[in-house]
Amino acid sequence: MNADYNSVEQYIASQPDAAQSALHRVRRAICKAVPQAEETISYKMPTYRLHGERMLFFAGWKRHYSLYPATKRIIATFKEELAPYEISKGTIRFRLSEAVPVKLIERIAKFRAKEVSQRKHERSKTA
Repeated sequence: MNADYNSVEQYIASQPDAAQSALHRVRRAICKAVPQAEETISYKMPTYRLHGERMLFFAGWKRHYSLYPATKRIIATFKEELAPYEISKGTIRFRLSEAVPVKLIERIAKFRAKEVSQRKHERSKTA
């Protein structure tokens, strides 16, 4: 991840062939779940912003792809569905050798969008 990317498409195209298909599916799942999210690059990886705040990131690796952040609420809410995946330090790792759990990623994206929206709403009440 040493390169700078100008778009999510450029990021995905730079990944190994084995990862590109999975990353395209992850991207479509997030965009379908939260169509109002702004797609950008932040920290050299695909990032989705909502209400000006970073909502969700993903990244491709040699044998897996990751979804960030895995908040405590996400981990608790999706505990059973996330059981087959490695979770550590705010990261959910999905193996490239397995089918992309599109519906789970869509639900996580929607859940994360609610977290971001609630936080924005709470901040606006105190401002």
